[in-house]
Amino acid sequence: MMNIRNEAKFHIGQVVRHRLFSFRGVIFDVDPVFNNTEEWWTSIPPEVRPSKDQPFYHLLAENDDSEYVAYVSEQNLLVDENDDPIRHPQISDYFTGFDKKQQRYTLKAKRAH
Repeated sequence: MMNIRNEAKFHIGQVVRHRLFSFRGVIFDVDPVFNNTEEWWTSIPPEVRPSKDQPFYHLLAENDDSEYVAYVSEQNLLVDENDDPIRHPQISDYFTGFDKKQQRYTLKAKRAH
């Protein structure tokens, strides 16, 4: 049986970066445990494949070349210390803006769970 933690380390609206790869993004959804296809999971090289029994985060992600949606395990995320805004074109679909005091994007009320 998997050892499942009940609390996510990161929060919706928080800006994070990938621990191994050069991209950052804002979290717009969280799965308490892996909730993607087996094909997606096995496509990750075994030496860097994350455990399924941890939170996984949906990110509006960006790198130097493009913007996209990423699905990342908690073990591969770090808090992003960069103050630059996220430039993803869907940012306004989910968030009203950046709250400097809380250091996170504010979720639109209609998207709140």
